[in-house]
Amino acid sequence: MEELVIRDADVVDGSGEPSYRADVVVDGGRIVSIVKEAAAAGCQRPEARRELDAEGLVLSPGFIDMHAHSDLAVLRDPDHSAKAAQGVTLEVLGQDGLSYAPVDDRTLAEVRRAITGWNGYGDDIDFDWRSVGEYLDRLDHGFDGRGIAVNAAYLIPQGTVRMLAVGWEDREATPQELDRMRQLVAEGMEQGAVGMSSGLTYTPGMYAKDAELTELCRVVAEYDGYYCPHHRSYGAGALEAYEEMVALTREAGCALHLAHATMNFGVNEGRAPELLSLLDQALAAGADISLDTYPYTPGCTTLVAMLPSWASEGGPEAVLKRLADDGTAERIRHHMEVVGADGCHGVPIEWDTIEISGVADAGLGDFVGRTILQSARARGETPWATARHLLLADRLGSTILQHVGHEENVRAIMRHRVHTGGSDGILQGTKPHPRAYGTFPQYLGRYVRELGVLSLEECVAHLTSRPAARLRLPDRGLVREGYKADLVLFDPQTVAAGATYENPRTLPTGIPYVLVDGRFVIADGRRTDVLAGRAVRRSPVRRNANRQ
Repeated sequence: MEELVIRDADVVDGSGEPSYRADVVVDGGRIVSIVKEAAAAGCQRPEARRELDAEGLVLSPGFIDMHAHSDLAVLRDPDHSAKAAQGVTLEVLGQDGLSYAPVDDRTLAEVRRAITGWNGYGDDIDFDWRSVGEYLDRLDHGFDGRGIAVNAAYLIPQGTVRMLAVGWEDREATPQELDRMRQLVAEGMEQGAVGMSSGLTYTPGMYAKDAELTELCRVVAEYDGYYCPHHRSYGAGALEAYEEMVALTREAGCALHLAHATMNFGVNEGRAPELLSLLDQALAAGADISLDTYPYTPGCTTLVAMLPSWASEGGPEAVLKRLADDGTAERIRHHMEVVGADGCHGVPIEWDTIEISGVADAGLGDFVGRTILQSARARGETPWATARHLLLADRLGSTILQHVGHEENVRAIMRHRVHTGGSDGILQGTKPHPRAYGTFPQYLGRYVRELGVLSLEECVAHLTSRPAARLRLPDRGLVREGYKADLVLFDPQTVAAGATYENPRTLPTGIPYVLVDGRFVIADGRRTDVLAGRAVRRSPVRRNANRQ
């Protein structure tokens, strides 16, 4: 007898087609049968050892978070309700060109320092891996060999690759260094990565010219992976930056997935249609493009990311030395406040939009929840003096919310046919962005039920089958017989994000059941002790095995 029958569910299957009522049977981690309109038809209804009455609930595929920063969180916290309670059954890690594999001892120490604001320093983590494959193995084993809360896929971080082969210098790679980077990307793809990410406003990845990125994308394309860039500007040069990525991947023959594809800052208010027109033209010409966004207006990153790139050359210790020098610090201020630093997307920084969301040093907690301008006024100094003090005192570990988005752009982009959902959720800090805990119920509650921006069937497709297709996963993202039983049951009348800017760690409501590999990680609205998540590896089949 099968393990579980989910009885009388309203199935929204991820295809975008209208919902239907059905009994869905799960066994061995897969959907083994779907009996539509079973009660009405009066037919023999399926039986199983466990029966779940889903009357009034929607059954959908598990949600896929296309842009997650849980690289250490999945190894730190077996509960991981930040994502599990949202109905997320798969996260894509290794984002924005900076993560923890592949590394050696030197670069591991450097990247831990560089992205402390994203993931913490990791004193509680045993970094017993160096390669991509070893990191994925660690995810498989998780906690005492039992696995992790939800599944995870991995993108090779181009900035970390450059760190290994070139270092932190702002220069072109030598032919030998480029060969080394190609080798590292190929190895990562062979070990199960789904593609490559970049953070082209973050050092050292931003120092790569287009020709270098194109060569690495050619390698990714050989393995049928995709390129996921945080491109060079979301501000003054946003459209040009999008065009650059489209052209680069066209040249490389590589699929493109645009990370957190927003149009932010005052210069881009109301300009989402221009971005969508650009994408439509490329798609019509045969390009393979998708994108992700989160359903909120503010962005979130680290305070040090706002600095001009020249100030970050050489790595974290070099940054701290420059900030400590009065003359150099004044140059940094001028670029940020007057010129418009590339770290702030070419727009002069507005300190009243920069809210501190977290600090590495708990003794600096008074800054959290305030903008830099508010703290500066309280301290009786200029905003730059406050920002400089915090960067030095927190040793670059501070995270920020940047209030520069536009609601009309958010709504326009999420309607696009290649759109997917990504939280970009940073779980560190006292007051993280609520998107970390609320992205997926925010889509279903606010943008489907309350605002009608998307229909329920459309929205579920954006969060399930579309990302599964981008990841080239043949048995996920749909409620279909034979597919993985990564499933969510939610109440369409009550599902909502609990997380707010004031209380960002509040869990959502209206999602009583979540299954990973056919096992309940959320049951009756509570986290179970099940650790069913594993690394999701792409098959390392090379398109062109003759490439030298």
